[in-house]
Amino acid sequence: MKKRWIALFLALVLLLGALACKPQQTPQEDDTEEVFASWNDVAPALDTLIAYVDAVTDETSKDFIPVERRIAVFDMDGTIYGELFPTYLEYYMLAWRVLADPTFTPDEELLAVAHDIRAGGPTHTYAGDMALRHAHAAARAYAGMTVTEFQNYVTQFLVRDVDGFTGMTYGQAFYRPIVEVIDYLQEHDFSVYVVSGSDRYICRELFEGMVDVPSDHFIGMDVALEASGQGDADTLDYTFQPGDELVRTDVMQVKNLKTNKVTAIMREIGQQPVLSFGNTSGDTAMHLYTISNNPYKALAFMLIADDDVRDYGHPEKADELRQKWEGLGFQVLSMKNDFRTIYGENVKKTGTFHWTEELSGR
Repeated sequence: MKKRWIALFLALVLLLGALACKPQQTPQEDDTEEVFASWNDVAPALDTLIAYVDAVTDETSKDFIPVERRIAVFDMDGTIYGELFPTYLEYYMLAWRVLADPTFTPDEELLAVAHDIRAGGPTHTYAGDMALRHAHAAARAYAGMTVTEFQNYVTQFLVRDVDGFTGMTYGQAFYRPIVEVIDYLQEHDFSVYVVSGSDRYICRELFEGMVDVPSDHFIGMDVALEASGQGDADTLDYTFQPGDELVRTDVMQVKNLKTNKVTAIMREIGQQPVLSFGNTSGDTAMHLYTISNNPYKALAFMLIADDDVRDYGHPEKADELRQKWEGLGFQVLSMKNDFRTIYGENVKKTGTFHWTEELSGR
C-alpha cells in the first residue's frame, strides 16, 4: 500500500513538473481561426500580415517596432466599407439631399451634379472630375447645418436598407474580414487611422458603435466650420461665445485623395505609417509613402473587388489589378478568394436597385 502511495506521489510530481514546463501562450499565438472567422483557410496575404505582426511585436526580433510607431492607415470606401450598392454612401446622400429632400431647395449647379450621380450610380461610372465636383457640391448642400445636425442627418441614412442587397442597412455594410484585421491590429497595440476621401464627419458617424476606431483617428474630406454667431466676421476677428455652435460652411477645404492623403497623414498623425490598406489608385500615394524609405519594416495591402456573386465586383479586372499592385510592391487581398463572408451569411445580393425610382423627384 505504501509503495502505491509513493508511486502516485511521484506521478503527481512528474505531472506538475510537465505542466510547469509547458510554454505559456503569448499574444503572437492567437487562435487565428477564431480571430479571423470571416476569412478562408487559405489567404496568402493574410498569412503575410500575421507573420509581419508576429515579427514586429517580438522584442527579440530585428524587425521589432516600438508601440508608439505602430501606425496603420486604412482607406474606407471599398476597403473597410462597401461602395458598390450602387455607389458611395456620400454620393447617395448628396443625390437624395438634392433630388428628394423636401426641406431643401437646390440650384441648377447642384441639380446637375446630382443628376450625374443618379445616372452613373447603377453602372458605377463617373467622369474623372466627379470626386471634386461632388466635394464642392456637398459643402454647399449641407452648409448652415450644425455639426450635430449633420451627424443626425447622416444617421437617417444609416438605418435605411442597402440598395441592391437584403439583410443589412447602410450602417451595417462593413467588410467583416477587414474589421477583424482592425481588431487584430489593435489587440497588438497598433494605432488604427481611417484616411478616407469621404467627409470626415460621415466617417465618424458611420463607425460609431460599429467599429472601434477613436473619433480623433479619422482623416477625410473637410469643409470649413464657423461659429453660429459670427455672421460675416472672419474667424480671426470673432471670439467664440458660450451660446455658439459649430456650423458647416459652403467652403470645401480639402478632398482627401492621392497625395492629399500623404500630406494629411503627416499633418494630423505626424508619423510615417508602417501598414497601409486601400483598394484603388487613389490609395497608391499613401501606400508608397508607407513602404518607401521607412526606418521600420512596412507593408501595403490592396483589396481587389473581384466578387460578383456576393457583391458588385469586377472579376474580369482581377488579374490586371493583381499584376499592377504586386508590381508596385503591394500585397493583394481578393474578396472572392480570401473572404469566407463579406457582409455576413444572411446578407444577399439582389442585383436590382430602386436608385432611379427613389431619386426621380427633380
